[in-house]
Amino acid sequence: MKPLVSFCQSSIGKKWIVALTGAALVLFVIGHLLGNLQIFLGPEAINSYAAKLKDLGALIWVIRAVLLLIVLVHIFTTVRLALQNAAARPQKYAVKKSVQATIAAKAMLPSGLILITFIIYHLLHFTALQIDSTWATWHDAAGRHDVYRMMVAGFSSPLASAFYILAMFLLCLHLSHGIQSFLQTLGIRTRGVAPLLSKLSVALGVLIFLGYISIPLAVLTGFVSYPAH
Repeated sequence: MKPLVSFCQSSIGKKWIVALTGAALVLFVIGHLLGNLQIFLGPEAINSYAAKLKDLGALIWVIRAVLLLIVLVHIFTTVRLALQNAAARPQKYAVKKSVQATIAAKAMLPSGLILITFIIYHLLHFTALQIDSTWATWHDAAGRHDVYRMMVAGFSSPLASAFYILAMFLLCLHLSHGIQSFLQTLGIRTRGVAPLLSKLSVALGVLIFLGYISIPLAVLTGFVSYPAH
């Protein structure tokens, strides 16, 4: 047990923790996207998918708790690793990189705050149904929660959709960089293949971004709509 603790507290150990938790979050982001994209298949597909998740009962809350733990561990370890790396840098190096470091710090703080705010809002919006409590009373002909109608109603707001698109842009920026860091930790991102892997990680980030924003854009343009009664 002690060797494991020592490893986790080392710089290499922290890199592995960040890499593995980041990989788990990337898989979740992709899986979540595939589920959400079923809205393009119509109400039956997305409502059936949501009903199957609900049928998991307590297990779905266990999964959510594990995901939350992974997020917290990822953020905490990333911050500790960054502080450790900053403390280990020679003063001369720090001076040379002061401008870049300042720009990076200024960019990370607002983007991180926006993402955290979005996650809280998104959970209140579509999971806890606290933004509009009437959504909880919406059911389709089969008696299932009408997630299709809820998503259309939620993304019909230009402001909510704009916030969603901004958050997805920031998320995919982090995701693209995280994939490269993960591959480097595994020793796969060598100098010879680094350019190719960088392009592939950026391409994956762009595809995920386009996939996520296709939903609010489809609603706002009327491509996906809920029939009036």
